[in-house]
Amino acid sequence: MDIRHLEYFSEVAKHLNFTKAAAVLHISQPSLSKAIKNLEEELGVPLFYRSSKQMELTDAGKAVLVNARKVIDGFKNLTSELTDVIELKKGEIRIGISPTIDATFFSKLIGDFKEAYPLVKLILTEVGTKTIKQGIDDGSLDVGFISKNFPIQKEFLNMIDLYKDPLMLIVHKNHPLALKEEIDFSDLKTEPFILYQKTFSLFDRIIERCTKKDFYPNIICESSQKDFMIELVETNLGIALLPKRICKKIYSKDIIAIPFKKSQEINLELAMIWKKDKYIPFAVSEFISMSEKVL
Repeated sequence: MDIRHLEYFSEVAKHLNFTKAAAVLHISQPSLSKAIKNLEEELGVPLFYRSSKQMELTDAGKAVLVNARKVIDGFKNLTSELTDVIELKKGEIRIGISPTIDATFFSKLIGDFKEAYPLVKLILTEVGTKTIKQGIDDGSLDVGFISKNFPIQKEFLNMIDLYKDPLMLIVHKNHPLALKEEIDFSDLKTEPFILYQKTFSLFDRIIERCTKKDFYPNIICESSQKDFMIELVETNLGIALLPKRICKKIYSKDIIAIPFKKSQEINLELAMIWKKDKYIPFAVSEFISMSEKVL
């Protein structure tokens, strides 16, 4: 059944006159009559009583008219919704963000996108890289800002490189290591570590670097929140390793940030990923496009 035939039928029912309906629809009267006849044949019932003096809807015609108007309204709503999506008036983007990323880095991107498309809903989820990767794989996330330190299967993912950010050691100002200008991992053998949780790729990188120095770190806390990690260091409960961009924004007078020796530096390598060979909604596609220009 052609939606146009229902629109033609609705217009004829409105005017009860083929000539007037044809004029409104901008089609010829014979074409309109043929369309109505085809609809009647398809439904197997007459829709109009036709006489020399007037036209009337049959009982079947009245029933069809009620439902035809619902179908026509639904179709108009559907096309309007699709237009909104295509023109990015509406839509939703589910974004995974690692807490290791400096918020100011992508805040401009988020701000620019919301300014351009204010009705597109951005759902931001702050989780570790491993969880983001899983979310991209299972479709619960559209794009993710992740650490490249986690192995990425590029045959399944598209990726844009963002930046490299070296880790620094943060300690309380009264800690003996606070006097050092640079740190060797062997200096940390007996220290209580405050680390990102195991879902973060940095957890594995730090453990790997410690084991190369023949020790396993004494982990007293694992957290997904950098602010909580900083607070623990501020109370001199342990040490933590955070990206340089984050360390630069620690304004506590009780915390000292110290770089590692160049030969032992761990870089947090950041990237944006999304799944290959998957339908990309219009809003997501535009977000990715804007990311490539901004980042």
